[in-house]
Amino acid sequence: MATTAPVPVKGDGPARDRVYAWLRDGIISGALEGGRFLDELWVSGVVGVSRTPVREAFHRLEAERFISLLPRKGAQVRTVTARELEEVYQSRRLIEGHALGEVCAARAGAPEELAGLIEEMDRAGRERDWFAVSGLDRRFHRAIVDAAGNSVLTELYDTLRSRQQRVAVRALEARPERLPIIAAEHRRLVDAIAAHEGESALRLLDQHLRPVPEVVSALGRG
Repeated sequence: MATTAPVPVKGDGPARDRVYAWLRDGIISGALEGGRFLDELWVSGVVGVSRTPVREAFHRLEAERFISLLPRKGAQVRTVTARELEEVYQSRRLIEGHALGEVCAARAGAPEELAGLIEEMDRAGRERDWFAVSGLDRRFHRAIVDAAGNSVLTELYDTLRSRQQRVAVRALEARPERLPIIAAEHRRLVDAIAAHEGESALRLLDQHLRPVPEVVSALGRG
């Protein structure tokens, strides 16, 4: 078992939410690696809560497919597989593709924050902070979905948040040299949105969200 662990969560929210956020971010970042068993007593001691909110957080994380609760063994962090990556990308294409079409048809232009997010991603990438990069990448794409003005669609997209970010971290760990390619694709996507070129934007999105064979191979089918 690795000795690294995410930084304990600070805040005044409900204990179950603090435990959940701490475990979720640790799993996304890889500090709590796939295959690792999580002990209730250890988690409660690190986060500074009783075991009851830990159990509640475990059940929520199991429902979101971050961990598996195994009889007589406890909670085990699930490993990201190539199939999960492909399914997350397929779901994103459906939602983001619709949003792109709406934004371009409305000739609304590219959301102002996109350019700044690309620059922030570049800086985080130079530091190889994949957790930060993945979070910024999600904010980039969510801004496009939000710009479509469909609150139900945005809420649906938000349900992918944690799995989307975890998949992104694993993909970057597997092929960190792809970061400049991702940045270039982001810039071309912004240009297409700014020019109201819906078909071009959709083609770019399809290319951007294609499963890269080398990443698929590194993750394994599961």
